[in-house]
Amino acid sequence: MAEKAKVAIFISGRGSNMAALLYASLLSDSAFEVVLVAANDPEAEGLALAEAEGVSTFALSHKGMVRSDHDAAMEKAARDAGADYIVLAGYMRILTDEFATRWEGRMLNIHPSLLPKYPGLDTHQRAIDAGDSHGGVSVHLVTPELDAGEVLGQVKVAIRQGETADSLAERVRFAEHQLYPRVVSEYVGRENDPEFLLSKVRELALALPQCHERESHGSPGWRAGSEKSGKYFAYFNDQHHGSEHVAVLVKTGSMDELLDLVEAQPQAYFKPAYYGASGWIGVILNRPGLDWNHVADWLERSWRSVAPKSATKLMDAADQF
Repeated sequence: MAEKAKVAIFISGRGSNMAALLYASLLSDSAFEVVLVAANDPEAEGLALAEAEGVSTFALSHKGMVRSDHDAAMEKAARDAGADYIVLAGYMRILTDEFATRWEGRMLNIHPSLLPKYPGLDTHQRAIDAGDSHGGVSVHLVTPELDAGEVLGQVKVAIRQGETADSLAERVRFAEHQLYPRVVSEYVGRENDPEFLLSKVRELALALPQCHERESHGSPGWRAGSEKSGKYFAYFNDQHHGSEHVAVLVKTGSMDELLDLVEAQPQAYFKPAYYGASGWIGVILNRPGLDWNHVADWLERSWRSVAPKSATKLMDAADQF
């Protein structure tokens, strides 16, 4: 069974979305587990609920603290808990740009409007005043710009005649509790989805000069050079030959390097059947916290080992700009 992604949830109050996430995480098909619930208010009601369910908690009032210092304390608590992702669930603090940047792609938020409409506050009243037919809720990635990250999922909620902001908010909250756990599970579950991992590797590989894709023994592979005489520099490995890993196979400089990497970092590398004897190493993709820049570096290095000089000269020239 694939390892579940570890999630820290930040709250400021009663934590109804946190509760929806926590109980969804206990279902057998959930892709995540909640390792921490943290709050900027020690009296936040959601903390007691988390504690009752055996989830670790952390609380630190932001009052009297510099924003960056409070962010650092919250972040440290998340990292100490082993969190791969941070999920904001009614967390009423604007995070520093530095914090948001460090967790780029690994921090999610929920917002009570159909983004990009109505970022910020008073979303329900603004939708009613504008004469919209629907309000709703969006789950998005957190970026330094407020409520501007990629939208991962939305639910529309009809605005009825005579609707008030309070009555609309009540029904939107039901939609929030359905949407947030599903989107979080789908998003963090991508790290174990072979189709998603293949699409990322394909994008990185085909961005290299004079590269084309060709299947090899039933698996996608990428070659440098012409269609006729190109040489393979990477293969996609989806749990082949009894392996538990989804990986990209790339060329190392020597067998000694391969064995040293596998011994030192078995969570990141393995010696693949058949290919390993020729100095190919498996870079494991289905693991939390994968650094795609690191994967890109391996692909470029492997590509350089077989690419025509005309192609590497182009790459070297491009790197100077």
